[in-house]
Amino acid sequence: MSTFYLTANGFALFDHGDQPPLTKRTWFPWFREKYLAFRYGRIDRVAPVGLQGEQIAARFLRQNGFHILAHSARDRLGEIDLIATSPQRDIIIFLEVKTLWTSKPGHPADRVDRDKQCRITKAALRYLKRNQLLEVKTRFDVIAVRLPNQPCRAIQISHIEAAFDAVGEYQFFH
Repeated sequence: MSTFYLTANGFALFDHGDQPPLTKRTWFPWFREKYLAFRYGRIDRVAPVGLQGEQIAARFLRQNGFHILAHSARDRLGEIDLIATSPQRDIIIFLEVKTLWTSKPGHPADRVDRDKQCRITKAALRYLKRNQLLEVKTRFDVIAVRLPNQPCRAIQISHIEAAFDAVGEYQFFH
């Protein structure tokens, strides 16, 4: 069972194994995790690292007022990790989630290269056409999630708004 603790910088995840909370000190984090799972979505700790990162990013966005429209929106030519609307509901945001579970140097968002941006742009255009949303404002964001190597370390999340513009031959008009 995993437990979230609120820290000054956001939330931190600690893993306590499969033991239920027994002491007065551990019941509140256990209850808080159950509430967060109910309110903002569950995080599956046995899922692959990429899926865990998407679940953490979706929870982070919901806590900040975003509305998630789709998870792992796929078609035959590509995939978009998360599609959300802004808290004001005026912009559709296509999010690429990059997750690292290592202490190697480098930021996870650095792995979104120009080819990946082009594939995301094409997939976003197909999504907008399919749902008749071509007139809506759009934005491309990247959420970088760094999972800790040790259970007592905090998860690091960075949300890069407007990380890139539409690239490739299927660019959007502003």
